[in-house]
Amino acid sequence: MEDVLDLYAETPDPARPLVCFDETPVQLIGEVRQPVPAQPGQRERYDYEYRRNGTANLFVTFDPHRGWRNVKVTDRRAAVDYAHCMRDLVDVHYPDAACIRVVQDNLSIHKPGALYEAFAPAEARRILRRLEFHFTPKHASWLNMVECEISVLQRQCLGRRIADPKRLRNEIAAWQKRRNKTRVRIKWMFTTDKARAKLGRAYPATPKESKLL
Repeated sequence: MEDVLDLYAETPDPARPLVCFDETPVQLIGEVRQPVPAQPGQRERYDYEYRRNGTANLFVTFDPHRGWRNVKVTDRRAAVDYAHCMRDLVDVHYPDAACIRVVQDNLSIHKPGALYEAFAPAEARRILRRLEFHFTPKHASWLNMVECEISVLQRQCLGRRIADPKRLRNEIAAWQKRRNKTRVRIKWMFTTDKARAKLGRAYPATPKESKLL
């Protein structure tokens, strides 16, 4: 936990950018009947019935110092898809960085081995040399700032029926462009000192403290 919190408190270093990474599923929901368009004084009306059109996956990357985010829509959440996101970080989004520090949770695909599943050994090693992984504790994925960004995405963009992947990509792209243009950041208030004060039970007691107990 303190490893991640200390990263957040560091002075930004363009040569060693910090990014927060996670994924979330999205249901594709279609209409059974055509909605009634909105009119002056009357909101859009739609039928309670809907059609399930499957699911999509969103890989979300957030740079808290730049106020930059990127959402990649995929058909699935597999190790190979994760590996391609990591290669995009290295080759597309941060080509000049010496080291990209990635905060993520302990999902099984969030491992160096995923890159060896997707690429030849030399290519996988090339990518991994530029990455430094930092993991949130189990049951504490809320320490990952990208969770806040995903929550905003769900409220502002995904809180309605979207029927197909093409429209999903278009809607997310518009949302992402607007957020990146204004460089919206997260004001993170939870520090290592606050963690030690509020989560004392998570720390082992020292010999002196044990005697007092």
